[in-house]
Parts: sequence; structure tokens; C-alpha cells
Amino acid sequence: MPLVNYHSLPEELYSADAVRAIDRYVIDQQGVDGFQLMQAAAASAFRRLMKEWPEPSSILVLCGAGNNGGDGYLIAASARRHGIEVCCVAVAPTEKLAGDARKAWQKALADGVKVRPLDACADELPFDRVDLIVDAMLGTGITDQPREPFAVLIERCNRAVAPVMAVDVPSGLDSTLGKVAGVAVRADLTVTFIALKAGLFTAQGPEYCGRLAFESLDTDEWASESGQVPMARRVDWSSLMPSLPRRPAGAHKGRFGHVLIVAGERGFGGAGLMAAEAAARSGAGLVSLATRPEHVGAALARCPSLMVQAVTHGSELQGLIDAATVIVCGPGIGQGAWGQQMLQQVIASGKPRVLDADALNLLSARATYPAANQVLTPHPGEAARLLGCAVTEVEADRFNAAKRIQAIHGGVVLLKGAGTVITDGEGVPAVVSGSNPGMATGGMGDVLSGLIGSLWGQLKNARQATVMAASLHLEAARVASRSRGFMGLLPTDVIDCLPTVLSQAENAALVTAGIRRGEE
Repeated sequence: MPLVNYHSLPEELYSADAVRAIDRYVIDQQGVDGFQLMQAAAASAFRRLMKEWPEPSSILVLCGAGNNGGDGYLIAASARRHGIEVCCVAVAPTEKLAGDARKAWQKALADGVKVRPLDACADELPFDRVDLIVDAMLGTGITDQPREPFAVLIERCNRAVAPVMAVDVPSGLDSTLGKVAGVAVRADLTVTFIALKAGLFTAQGPEYCGRLAFESLDTDEWASESGQVPMARRVDWSSLMPSLPRRPAGAHKGRFGHVLIVAGERGFGGAGLMAAEAAARSGAGLVSLATRPEHVGAALARCPSLMVQAVTHGSELQGLIDAATVIVCGPGIGQGAWGQQMLQQVIASGKPRVLDADALNLLSARATYPAANQVLTPHPGEAARLLGCAVTEVEADRFNAAKRIQAIHGGVVLLKGAGTVITDGEGVPAVVSGSNPGMATGGMGDVLSGLIGSLWGQLKNARQATVMAASLHLEAARVASRSRGFMGLLPTDVIDCLPTVLSQAENAALVTAGIRRGEE
């Protein structure tokens, strides 16, 4: 999992077009020389390189035709001045270079860098004989499959033993949407400039970027002045912790919501139990679980603080629904008659609801009307069923997929996956920074649905609760992964770490307020 200090990054995420517009604004309207800006980018990238891999003896720098290639030439020049053996390759013919990129190539030559044209050295490139590879081939403009010779060089980068540093964006990655059409460089480190590109944070972006470093090049104040609107905003647990409400000394359970979990068809009792326990472990005042009679004993044995009710027919839900603040419906309910009855009763109640798993599959097969008081939490497969399209279409533009589902069904939509996208149709979507490969296992979504229900009952705001729940979920998984690793991580491990994460947040809030634990 990439080790990124997301808290140090800006919140605003822009499209590639918007970042280029910001760049032009800085040059044209603020009078910053374009070549000086390129030199600053290359210098900052080289500093990051030396910090990450101190004293490399040799590097391979692959340079394209645009400004991304210009950055590469200047990085090669810096490496040469520091006594590093440099193999600098012009992947695109240098005759195509223009403007600042051409100036960068000329400076590299003046600094003693021997730039080798690709067609003269393609068969002898030292991919396996250098300490580091610098990818400066394709910049932010690519949205389709890379053409030759870039595609074959990208594949050779990915097969090489040496680590790869990508300049601005890994070659082949769509920096707006995070999709890869064909091949893209799998970087160990990506150093990006001016403003954050949305595609680095969602879909395949986190997988291909590796660790992410951001260099504003002192243009921070001009990004907002440029008139460019972010396409999303980045969130993470560290930035959201301060909004976790403090509990007053006179707090009682009635103030923190009553969450009803409707879940667990025969054979799937664990789904409802994990959702319910996650709700209980994240501060819900009361948690009820309506499930098949077969699962009642196991639920009480695992978590005796739950109020567990055996339900065999939808009509038996009414009393539980009346008492609930928020309802979570879907984990393990199946798509048979029992699950259909459960969902029908929940929707008919009009109560605030979180719909997940089989509830979403059932929802995709029935005529519905937009509802403001619901949260939908589809993974890409469920999103595709809700939209009547292929999963590849969802993943090709996760922002648009989430917006389309929200337009049809209303409420808040959380599209799961690396760089979870959350939208309520108002303002720009939120993107949860980070990913954890250990979360790719059954039951993680059940935990998330329980967290959303719990925090909605406490915060009273569906979008705020959803964003915080997704961030808390990822943070608890990160903490659990420290001892459990990725392959052995279970949803119950994440639940077990929730009190630790929440306790740290509570302690941080108390320190900020100048209060020591026990003195509240």
C-alpha cells in the first residue's frame, strides 16, 4: 500500500485540462517565465529523487516530446551535475521539441548530458543495469492507449527491477479519471506539480502512482485566482477527525441514534452481525438487528449489547422501524422473497436508510423514485446493475457513474473502490484518499454500511456521515494491517480497531481543547 502523507496534500482535485489552464494562467497572467517554472519542477523532482533513493550511481531517463519530456531533460542535467551516470533517451525525436521543452533539451546538452535517440539505442537500453528509472515520456494529455514506441517502453519499465519515478503522472494513466487504456507505468513514486489531478486518487490511479509527492512550485495562491473549479475534493481521516463530535459529560444513549440493521438471510448471518457490531463500535446509542431466527443466538454470543430480533416476515419489522433513527438494509438479505419483503418495508417507512449489497441489487430491478433521505453504497458491479451498463463503463469514469446513480435515485451515493467517490448532487464529489488491498474481501462493505448508519444517527447529516464513515473505515483497516498484513485481513479485524482509531481522535480533540482525559 502506498505510504502517502495525505494530510499534507491540498484538498482540491482538478481535471488535467484545469491544471493546464492554471499553468497557463501562472505564465500568461502572473508573468512567471515558463522555462523557470519547468526548471523549478525538475529541481523539486530531483530533490525528491535524492531523498527517496540517496546516492544512486546510475539512472535511465526516458523523455517524451512535450513539457513532461522537458522536465526529464532537466532532471538528467541535475543528475549529471551531481556525478550520477545518466542514460538519457529521446523517446520522441528531438526535432519535434518546441518552446520550453526544446530549451530544456538544449540545457541538458550544455550540461554534458549525452542524449541518445531511441532508434539508435532501443536494443541496448540499460533497464536492468541502472539504479533508477525516470519516466518523463507522456504527460497529462493522454486519455487513450499509448502508441508505440511508448507502449513497449512502458512495459519494459514495469518489468525492470529498478524502481521508477514518474514525473507529474505515470505515462499511460488518464490523470483526470484514473483509468488505464492499455498499459501504464507502475511507478514507485510520482512527483506531481502545480495542482493535484483527480485521476491520481481514484480508479487505477493509486495503484499506478505508488507513493505520491506534490510540489506546488509556489503557485498555490494562483490556482483559485485562475477561475478553474475543482472537479472533486480530497478527504482523509486526519482532516476529518476534528469534526468528530465531543461527547458531553451528561451524554446518554438517546442522543446518539438508534440504528436498525435489517440483514442476514439464511446462510448469511455474519453480514448483519458485522454491520451491527461496526455500528455499536462507532458510537451508536442503540443498535438493533433484525435477522433470520437461525442467527439470533450467534449474534448475541458475539455481541451481547445488540438488541436482536428474529424476523420471518416483513410485517414484523414495523415496531423496530418505528423505534429506529436510521435503518441499514441489505447485508446478506438475499434476493428472494424474504429480502424483497425486508426492503419493501424499509423503503415504505420513509425513514433515513442506508442501502447496501442485495438491497442495491433488488433496487436495480424495481421502479423507484429519487429519495433524499437515503445513502446508496454500490461497488462497481452493483453500480453497473443500477445503471444498466458494464462494469468497465463504471470504472472508466467513476465520477460520472456516481453522479448518474445519484440523479436517478437521489440521496447520497458512495461508489466503493480505491479512491471512493461520494456525491449528493450538490457541489463537487468527495474522494477518500488512499486504498488498502487487504480490504478486497467479503464483508468489508457490511462494516462500512454499519459505520454510515451509526455516524448518520450521531451527526444528523447524511453526506457528512458517509464521508466520515468511509474515511474511518479505511483508517481502521490501515491500523489493522500493521499487525495482520493484507492477505490475512478480515472485516472483524477492522471492527476490532475502530475503538483504537476513535480513541486517538478523541484524545487529539481533548489535547486541542487543552483538556486531559478524565478531566472532561
